[in-house]
Amino acid sequence: QITFGSIFLGNVPVHEEVHQCAGQIRGYKGCIRDFQVNNKELFITDEALGGRNVENCNVPICDYHPCHNGGTCTSDAENWFCECPKLYSGKLCQFATCDENPCGNGATCFPKSRRDAVCLCPYGRSGILCSDAINISQPSFSGTDDFGYTSFLAYSTIPNITFYYEFRLKFQLANHHSALQENLIFFTGQKGHGLNGDDFLELGLRNGRVVYSYNLGSGTATIISKPLDLTLNIHVIHLGRYLQKGWLKVDDQKNKTVTSPGRLVGLNVFSQFYLGGYREYTPELLPKGSRFKNGFQGCIFDVQVRTSMNEEFKAPGIPEGHPNSGRSVGQCKESPCSLIKCRNGGKCIDSGSTVYCDCLTGWKGAFCTETVSVCEPEHDPPHLCKQGGTCVPLPKGYTCHCPLGTTGTYCEQG
Repeated sequence: QITFGSIFLGNVPVHEEVHQCAGQIRGYKGCIRDFQVNNKELFITDEALGGRNVENCNVPICDYHPCHNGGTCTSDAENWFCECPKLYSGKLCQFATCDENPCGNGATCFPKSRRDAVCLCPYGRSGILCSDAINISQPSFSGTDDFGYTSFLAYSTIPNITFYYEFRLKFQLANHHSALQENLIFFTGQKGHGLNGDDFLELGLRNGRVVYSYNLGSGTATIISKPLDLTLNIHVIHLGRYLQKGWLKVDDQKNKTVTSPGRLVGLNVFSQFYLGGYREYTPELLPKGSRFKNGFQGCIFDVQVRTSMNEEFKAPGIPEGHPNSGRSVGQCKESPCSLIKCRNGGKCIDSGSTVYCDCLTGWKGAFCTETVSVCEPEHDPPHLCKQGGTCVPLPKGYTCHCPLGTTGTYCEQG
């Protein structure tokens, strides 16, 4: 309660009773400021004649963590605002490009900027919005893209793989440099925890050599080939395992063998069979001893498997040769950029079946046909409005609309 002569702000004294039809008026709980009577401002505490149970109003908005998506809350005595991380906007950093997903056919939407999205296309689809159907006979993989995702195919779990298996496949490198990367060719096994004792089977490239590893639960067995002959256009791999003993043959190199440590003899895996990469793009999710940093860069084809010496080799999948899912997988030696024309100096980027335009500074949009406003986050240089000031574009330049409690050309003054 604060008393200004006969004006009571917030409550009435205890000895006075004020009633209405609905009952007694209760005291106000909250903050009052900018108090005026007949256009005259009364300074709430300085001009008061008396009062009690009144304290300075300072609602710590930032203590309630109002900013979404990793935004940082900043406040002063009167105002607060969110400093948003890259890719997010809005008062609470609540808006991202992919909130209104423009991608079709189950594509993975990734916000390339606050205004533009990239559609990472599922298996069998291509194009800016993944709306074009494509036939794939020899899958092409692009490794790990600029957004941290690997291209991959996922087939149903290979049955009866516990005690015996043989694989045959061919691959073609995208370039000689891709042979020197840590590239995954295929993987099946327990994943999601990254533990040392997880069962797994994996094939990949490291420093120009083929690496074949498996773990039956009591330790990892690994075979590393001799360096690949990079004059060969297509490489052929034949590998297998019976109980603890495994073998690997690459091109015309001699057959190499290994015996897994410990006493366990069965490979217990129930995951899908991943070719070229995997759905999760953090290698730490894979078991220890099998962490290739990138997906495969090139083409993998004629993949066949059998789980008994008396069986015929068959392509993985149910039906045979059909993957359950995939991402950013194209047809070997074909590029979706042949169908895309980026404007205003934009460059077409393809990652398997995924395609987008990388625009020059000052341009945006799917085909780089839209100009970037001086007030947009992508503009270079960025606008200088401070402390939550709103940038408003002008015919020449911009101005800053300042929130309450700030002033100056760029709202830089309190």
